[in-house]
Amino acid sequence: MPRPLRDVPATTVVIPREEMERSPTLTQDALVRTLPSASTFRRTPSLVADPTAQGLNLRGLAPSGVARGLVLLDGLPVNDPYGGWVFWRALPRLGLDRIEVVPTGGSALYGSAALGGVVQLISQPIGPVIDADVSVGNLGTGFVAARIADRWKRVGVSLEAEGLTSNGYRIVPEGQRGTIDGDTPSKHVTAQARVEVKATDALFLSTRAGYFRETQNGGTRYTAASVDLTWFTGSARLRTEDTGTFELGLYGRTQHFAQDRARVTPDRNFEVRSALQDVPANDQGGSLVWTGPELTLGGRHVLAAGVDARRSAGSAEELLFPSTVTPTSLYSRATRGTQLSGGVFVQDLYTVSPALELAGTLRWDAWRNLDGSLLESRANGTATATDFAPRTAGQLSPRLAARLRPVDGLTLRASVYRAFRAPTLNELYRPFQVGTVLTAANPDLGAERLWGTEAGVEAVGPRGLTGRVTGFWNVLDAPITNVTLATPLPDGTTRQRQNLGQARVRGVELGTDWRPARQWTLLAAYTFVDPVVTEAPGQPDLVGRQLPQDPRHRGSLSVTFDEPSLLTATAQLRVVGPQYEDDLNTRGMGGAAIVDLFVSRHLFWKVAAFAAVENLFDRAWLAGRAGVDTLAPPFQARVGLRLRDGLNERFSEAERGVPVH
Repeated sequence: MPRPLRDVPATTVVIPREEMERSPTLTQDALVRTLPSASTFRRTPSLVADPTAQGLNLRGLAPSGVARGLVLLDGLPVNDPYGGWVFWRALPRLGLDRIEVVPTGGSALYGSAALGGVVQLISQPIGPVIDADVSVGNLGTGFVAARIADRWKRVGVSLEAEGLTSNGYRIVPEGQRGTIDGDTPSKHVTAQARVEVKATDALFLSTRAGYFRETQNGGTRYTAASVDLTWFTGSARLRTEDTGTFELGLYGRTQHFAQDRARVTPDRNFEVRSALQDVPANDQGGSLVWTGPELTLGGRHVLAAGVDARRSAGSAEELLFPSTVTPTSLYSRATRGTQLSGGVFVQDLYTVSPALELAGTLRWDAWRNLDGSLLESRANGTATATDFAPRTAGQLSPRLAARLRPVDGLTLRASVYRAFRAPTLNELYRPFQVGTVLTAANPDLGAERLWGTEAGVEAVGPRGLTGRVTGFWNVLDAPITNVTLATPLPDGTTRQRQNLGQARVRGVELGTDWRPARQWTLLAAYTFVDPVVTEAPGQPDLVGRQLPQDPRHRGSLSVTFDEPSLLTATAQLRVVGPQYEDDLNTRGMGGAAIVDLFVSRHLFWKVAAFAAVENLFDRAWLAGRAGVDTLAPPFQARVGLRLRDGLNERFSEAERGVPVH
């Protein structure tokens, strides 16, 4: 619901358009990771890592390749239908108005995918505008983006396109590098069109369609991946005086993800293709939400209720190239499945007084896995077919929250919630490989379940100084984790996805915003997370271990000087603490402190020149240790021109909207 940020009873962080414009980052995942409470599964960005390594992770909640947070674009989900991955580069930045991050259990409103929270991308309103960016940089980087929009009375149209190419970098450290190791080139193109129609004063219609194509190479000939994605969304919003607002949303998507895997000699001087994998998938879904008119009963109540449903289907078709061929060697594997899911929720926002607001939400979800099958073919011509029995499960997700403002400038928040995440088709049926490590699927996986609570205080002081402190405690039951097997499987697989007992994730977030003068803005944030395995039936060595890919410390500091007649400059410091690659905590990765810079200056008319640098001091630090060490991005710099010829200043703040929760 549209409301002032300070009134939202859950901790919410917003990256406004102005901060996006000044960010040195090039891709959306890198931008979101500047918030210490948000990260992706691996330290490598989408510039050099395919989407299976880019799952969203909020507050260190057991990171994995599958996102434990929901990503929305104008209210409709963009998480991949097969694996729960996020195709970050399919989300162009030029048309965005803001990004909202709610790093707390959100299943009570949004269902399965929102176990760890929600990231929502909000588009700019459609008005007369022509925007364009073009830049070039080292590492063979070239980027171009353009957006044009206009409005004719009740109809608005927006067209946006973006293209990026990069040679990447040598991702394997020099001491481990062999003759097969090269750069990590990638490129993508994405385009989308949006049409909005104000059919009547009460009825608003919107539709969007888009296309995305991405190709990547992981640094060797046979470590390549590609994505082809098309999607559409449609929505209708009807406002009535007596019965409230009704909003209908529909979406659909079809995609094809392909990946090559390699078998590499220990000296990394020779490789052969070990597998070819194609993963076609599609999904369709919709939601209907009602928000009632304000009621008066011991205070003010705003009731809301909604229902949504989704069908996801996909397959993983794999051609294998065994190192030694025998009559029983497995040479192809095909898995497929369908997941039907849906939920219904009710919510009451109860404003007892201007100082106190209570929010209660309750949601029921059900899902069914069906049509699951596995077909394995061997060199001797035999084939084994396995059909997996349909499975149905459900989950009740409550949430209670309170916001208290005893005096102006001081806000207290607290909430308790239950959330869950059903296993994806990818986790149920698709094996995968990172480096030299093979991980098997598991069709018997159950849902992850979370109990959590948070409490915080926000204070506003003189000269725009705002400080926030939030403590949180989450208990994750049966998290789906890549577990190291005591004995490898016959095909050499050393890990398998399993529901691993229980993990406790607790911590604290600190943040401050300060504008000491008109030209100066300071933003600082820090997140401490203590992610520990507390129960691991059958894996006693894991109890007390830190969750992998989960640093305890993350922080950021940025200072911006903005004087339009002179220049705009942002200096940013990102700090990431040490973490482990594996569940046994045997392969550690050190922390790093990275400095980024952005500078722009107006040239003429609506044109500005800019320069952006990431990892200014070329700090070398590890991103992964899965069989072979891999490096995070080195020094990256680019220069470019930016055109902003828009009339969006015509829109008032009310028309542009305020943060949505």
